This record gives sequence, C-alpha cells and structure tokens, in this order.
Amino acid sequence: MTHTRKTRVIGLSRRKFLSTTAGIALVVAAGVPGALKAAEPLKVAGIYTVPVEQQWVSRIHKAASIAKERGDIDYVFSENVSNTDYARVMREYAEQGFQLILGEVFAVEQEAREVAAEYPDIAFLMGSSFKPDDSLANFAVFDNYIQDASYLSGIIAGAMTETGNIGMVGGFPIPEVNRLMHAFMAGAREMNPDTTFQVSFIGSWFDPPKAKETAFAMIENGADMLYAERFGVSDAAQEKGILAIGNVIDTQADYPGTVVASAIWHFEPTLDKAIAEVNAGTFTAADYGLYSFMKEGGASLAPLGTFEGKVPQAALDLVKQRTDQITSGEFVVEINDEEPKSS
Repeated sequence: MTHTRKTRVIGLSRRKFLSTTAGIALVVAAGVPGALKAAEPLKVAGIYTVPVEQQWVSRIHKAASIAKERGDIDYVFSENVSNTDYARVMREYAEQGFQLILGEVFAVEQEAREVAAEYPDIAFLMGSSFKPDDSLANFAVFDNYIQDASYLSGIIAGAMTETGNIGMVGGFPIPEVNRLMHAFMAGAREMNPDTTFQVSFIGSWFDPPKAKETAFAMIENGADMLYAERFGVSDAAQEKGILAIGNVIDTQADYPGTVVASAIWHFEPTLDKAIAEVNAGTFTAADYGLYSFMKEGGASLAPLGTFEGKVPQAALDLVKQRTDQITSGEFVVEINDEEPKSS
C-alpha cells in the first residue's frame, strides 16, 4: 500500500505536548515494557497506513476515541502513513514520550519490530499476521478474529440468496481476511449446502472503484449476493439491485435496502486490556487476538434493521442457536487462514 502521509493530531499539538510532559513526574521501572506511569492519562498514539474512515482502522480509532472520552488516555494519530515512512513515524512518537503505540504493520513487520527493540520501555500493540516474540517483550500483536460473527452473517446470506451464487471481494489474501471469508462461506453452506462462491482480491486495502468494478463482474457472472470485505462492493450491489453482507462495520444506514447484515468488530476489549497492562507495568509480548472473539465481546452480528421480518425464520433460529453455542463454547467456528478459492 502506498499513500501520501497526512498527520492529524487530535486534542493537543506537539508543542503543547512537549511543554506539558516536561513537568510530569514519571516512575520508571527499569526493563519492564510500558512501565512509564504518570498521574495524567496514558499517552497513546495511533499510526495507520490508510484513512481512519477505512473500516478496519476505523474500529481501532473508535475504541481509542472512546477511551479518550472516558479520560483513560490522551490520543493522537497519523493516517495515510506510507509503508516506507512507517518506521520513522514510530520513532517520532517514541521520542515524544508516548507510552502505548498502536498500528497495523502487515507490510512492515521487520521494520516495526526493529523500532520497538530500540524503545524497550514503550508498549507497542500492532495488528500483525505473525505471533509475538518473547525476545521482544514490549511488542504485542492483535488481529480481528471475528470469524464467529462472520459465520453468523453467512447463515443469513445462505438464506437470502436466490441463485445460491455469492460474490466475495477482498483486499489481500492474508490470514485476517481469509479466515473471515472461510467462516462466512461455512455459515452460508450450513444454511444452503449448494451455495457457490466467486472469490477475488483487488490488491488494495482502500480502492473502492476497483472493488466496485470487481463486484460488477461477479454480478454479471450470476451473483445475487455480495460479501463486501472492502468499500465499493456495496455500491455495486445497490446499483444492481442485489443484496450484500458487510464486514467489520455496519453500513446499513448508507445502504438501507442492500446490506442485510454485517459482522462487527469491537476493538474496545483489546485496547482496554492493553491500557490496563501498561498502567500496571505488566505489558508484555502477547497475542491479543482472542479479545476479538465473540465470547470476549470483540465481535457481534449487527442488528437486521431494515431487514427485520425479511430474513427466513429458519435462518434466525439457526443464528440464535449458534450464537448461544459460540458464547458458551459449545460451538467453535473453524479458523482457516488459507486463501479461499472460488467454488
């Protein structure tokens, strides 16, 4: 991904930050990542390679904004940071004394970990395809493991498609996308075993026109339901008068007659856990992915809204059954990170 960097600072300027932090008394626990503590809210910075309006990043930004409103953190962020500029921005925030740095480093894994190693007293919580490394104690990872909600949205899709032909448009075939697609496909096939899928990846995290054109091609090829992993897909569905399933955020308000259901990611449990660990001086290398599971409050199925009364009762009964079983641990949605194929 290549983007022009635009930095937007929320709440305080760099000059003001430097002047106010100069007088803060910090208690330093040597060698313990994230052990810098202050009487004031935790200093948190977000570094994003896409606009904060992009659905995946918007969930991180929303959780951080909520924590800021509660008074738990002071939060600033940079968006549209290019991959080649990412390490430099990390260092800037580290040098300014931020105690927790958030971001997504899928394309800059090595560089990001090298920067984190230079600042062992700062906590880094990064979206990543890889696992934490015990030798880098201040670098924790997370991911959107919302396969539970994706499975449920698939059940609804399987009940609502008339042709049994579903088009799926994704960004890149990486684990965090693949697992959601597989879960959706499994849910659709539980409801309708004969469902077939057209699967395509556009090679971008934010290219609505390309996603839209890819979706148009799938509609031409018989799809009457679209899985909108990227922005632009629901626009195609709306224009062609077919249905869509959303991902990560609920866009039904923008597409009231199009988006039937959405699998929602709630980043709040992940961030709240990290804030607590940093404040306690116990932040360490860990996989925060589990806090995205439905039973942890990290995922849910969006309300049906405009589609209330339009989804077959058999699908609603199965969604209710599976939701209860997922929450209790009786039913476990498979996590399949392999690239999905058209079938």
